[in-house]
Amino acid sequence: MNFELTDIQRETRATCREFAARELLPNARRWDENHQWPAEAVRKLAELSLLAVAVPEQYGGAGLDSVSYALAVEEISRGCASTGVIMSVNNSLYCDPLLKYGSEEQKREFLVPFARGEKLGCFGLTEPEAGSDAAAQKTTAVRKGNEYVINGSKNWITNGPKADAIVLFAMTDRSAGHKGISAFVVPTDSPGFNRNPPDRKMGISAALSCSIFFEDCRVPARNLLGREGDGFKIAMSTLDGGRIGIAAQAIGIARAAFEEAVEYAGVRHTFGKPIREHQAIQFMIADMATEIDAARLLMLQAALLKDRGVRHSLESSMAKLYASEMASRVANKGLQIHGGQGYSKEFDAERHVRDARITEIYEGTSEIQRMVISGSLLKD
Repeated sequence: MNFELTDIQRETRATCREFAARELLPNARRWDENHQWPAEAVRKLAELSLLAVAVPEQYGGAGLDSVSYALAVEEISRGCASTGVIMSVNNSLYCDPLLKYGSEEQKREFLVPFARGEKLGCFGLTEPEAGSDAAAQKTTAVRKGNEYVINGSKNWITNGPKADAIVLFAMTDRSAGHKGISAFVVPTDSPGFNRNPPDRKMGISAALSCSIFFEDCRVPARNLLGREGDGFKIAMSTLDGGRIGIAAQAIGIARAAFEEAVEYAGVRHTFGKPIREHQAIQFMIADMATEIDAARLLMLQAALLKDRGVRHSLESSMAKLYASEMASRVANKGLQIHGGQGYSKEFDAERHVRDARITEIYEGTSEIQRMVISGSLLKD
């Protein structure tokens, strides 16, 4: 498999790296401490067409490929993990299913302005009793004439407090189990759509999330995405692509932890020499670099398969599983290299530990990834 980047992919990576250094790194700690939505950075991402990297230009996107998208998320997350996941959700979880399953009318109304960055999207699958068990949906959508009436709740909805529309999953036929789940595009100004204040979280604090409640929320029947009963299929295929983005986010976080640890190891002295000259530190740095590169290769493999139109559930789960657990290991090593300073809010090492942890949970926990991988490998 050829991992040589094209000129456009290298240019995309360089543009995002420069943007992260200029716009994100100087502000990320403050955004995190204040739980502050990075509004200006998100606006500038839109100007660079980074909120819809792989959406064709005719629908308002950059018209690039999944490899470019993954590289972009890595670089943006290197600068600010919160901004990285804001970008990832709009790209992978909102625009992707609209592009793949939306009608032309839906694409004009619900994809184009979101791809251009004029509006922001989110994804509503998780419920209080339906996280890893995504089929255990309690939210319902009942057809009444030319409308669906939606009742229920969703939680941990990233971008939820700021989103203009949600790709929502709800039961239209309880008796059919997961085959009774349908997908809808619901504008957040719909009557009966309500959201709680933003969640207070351990990490990615600037990527605001919230719980959302639907109380007799009426949406036009034309907002059904695909057909009734297609929802579970849409959700799972969307998450296959979304996991590439989370793998990229995890790699970006790990790179931040690694690069800052290497720099610190050159200026911190113990026993009369820089700590980078101690074998214990050298071995940690070697392990960190090796794991980051291994994770990136898994991520690129999954992205390449997606670009080829090949099913990539196994590869995306492998990339997400390894990259997320790698990010926690690397971030913890980075904090250890910083010693006592790493435990201080004056350095970013502790933030990387907090930010890395969520990548093992959202868009499918590590346990779910192992189920997907083993199920693929052991099926008859």
